[in-house]
Amino acid sequence: MSVIKFILDLGAVVMLPIIIFALGLILGEKPGKAFRAAITIGIGFIGINLVIGLLVNNLGPAAKAMVENMGVKLDVIDVGWPAAAAIAFASKVGALVIPIGLLVNIIMLATRTTKTVNVDLWNYWHFAFTGALVTAATGNLTIGMIAAAINAAIVLKLGDWTAPMVQEFYGIPGISIPHGFSAAYVPIAIPLDKLIDKIPVINKIEADPEHISKKFGVFGEPVMVGLILGIILGLLAKYDAKATLNLGMSMAGVMFLMPRMVKILMEGLLPVSEAAKSFMQRKFAGKEFYIGLDSAVLIGHPAAIATALILVPITIFLALIIPGNRVLPFGDLATIPFMVAIIAPIVRGNVFRSVIIGAIVIAVGLLIATNVSPLHTQAAIDAAFKFPEGASSISSICDGANPLTWVLLKIMSIFG
Repeated sequence: MSVIKFILDLGAVVMLPIIIFALGLILGEKPGKAFRAAITIGIGFIGINLVIGLLVNNLGPAAKAMVENMGVKLDVIDVGWPAAAAIAFASKVGALVIPIGLLVNIIMLATRTTKTVNVDLWNYWHFAFTGALVTAATGNLTIGMIAAAINAAIVLKLGDWTAPMVQEFYGIPGISIPHGFSAAYVPIAIPLDKLIDKIPVINKIEADPEHISKKFGVFGEPVMVGLILGIILGLLAKYDAKATLNLGMSMAGVMFLMPRMVKILMEGLLPVSEAAKSFMQRKFAGKEFYIGLDSAVLIGHPAAIATALILVPITIFLALIIPGNRVLPFGDLATIPFMVAIIAPIVRGNVFRSVIIGAIVIAVGLLIATNVSPLHTQAAIDAAFKFPEGASSISSICDGANPLTWVLLKIMSIFG
């Protein structure tokens, strides 16, 4: 536990460069070049996290104000992903999830059932969360560990499946996104996109950033879209003029800065990616593999951010009208960009389609989060989580509304 805690406490911006440096050396990269690439990647993640902080710190309060203004009164509190991650890592499965995840990855690489080397150790918490819920449901730690391992394996396959479209759409070569939250929506988004293709009129609507920019000129540029959507959210939150304009500028800043932070990350990733290609050509007759990263590297795309900003008020409205929902959206409203990060390339950046698909998965997700809230609450109690004042039942959109986690929970509970 002390070793795992030390690794986790390093944080992604320290842990990831160490892993990338070691990977670069294994792939035959010169130490100096591998070290520089690793540090550059770490700097890229620092920049990405700063911009995510700008997004969350501005969008979170606006979302809270919208919830209060709409008079939403629901008894299950969305405590957000930081609380869910803390619960996951504090669970019995969390103590073992890193060796479990690494073992699954190594076995699948050795058997050539995955191309992804998942270096995103921090986000193994998604697998631990699944395991914690299954353990709470069955009272059996072994079944919980098996559930976490299955989750890790499925997410690796989803990362492989989506890697070509992610690389092409986002322009980041050599990566995949084995992210337990973002990847879970791929099996839903693909058939829904094909369904939209069959609906007359709607299937002709083009709303990707390029079309929006061409149609609306300067007002269709990503920065302006961020500004306009930020101002609209400020008005919905009933902010005064100063706060509304500040929110608009902050969202414009996110649109402008995030792609530049990703470029820094890419600068460090490119030498490692090239070394990986050379290594695979020498050792495995040209077979390729991907470096598995956090979906944080994707969320700055204009299509992902625009979709997420539109979905914030829609999520609150859905929570009000969906029969049977008890979850009060709050803590995870600012994580919606992670939900749509891999939906965006599936719909080829079409914001209209990604909003439709996003609304559908959120509607279903609220019911999933309601359904798992007793287990979520029990897992929190078992992990000695400190509940928010006045909260007796908790859940989250990430990962409490995760369809993959829910399916695994229901299947594995049969064996409890």
